[in-house]
Amino acid sequence: MTAPLLPFGLSAGIEAAIGADSVSKGQTMSAASRADRIRDLNDAFRTHLEGGKCLLSAGVSDLGVSFASAAIAAVRAFDAFTPDNDPYGERDFGSFEIGGERLYWKIDYYDNSLEFGSKDPADPQQTKRVLTIMLADEY
Repeated sequence: MTAPLLPFGLSAGIEAAIGADSVSKGQTMSAASRADRIRDLNDAFRTHLEGGKCLLSAGVSDLGVSFASAAIAAVRAFDAFTPDNDPYGERDFGSFEIGGERLYWKIDYYDNSLEFGSKDPADPQQTKRVLTIMLADEY
């Protein structure tokens, strides 16, 4: 039934009905420029850790402050992106080793309340990034 969408009016379109109206119709972003924007925002967040949250898994924390500090430094310096580990060009995932331990990191996109997924990860005004660093066996 479409009755719940009627308050938005037919001219508003599905974007307004679901609240995804951050990019006006006249300013749509191409898929390539959208991926470029997300990549740039992810790189800035990952290297500076500002504008979001950084979480360490229990396994990383259990290995001590020195290990956790080294893991954060490795993520901030990470640049080994390939088509295999970054197929969409957004630079939101990586893996590396420290002291024989394989680790993964991942950036996820949330709304500003950190309760739901972001409607538009390319828009920093409505997106909070969360970087999680974990041991591979915790994935």
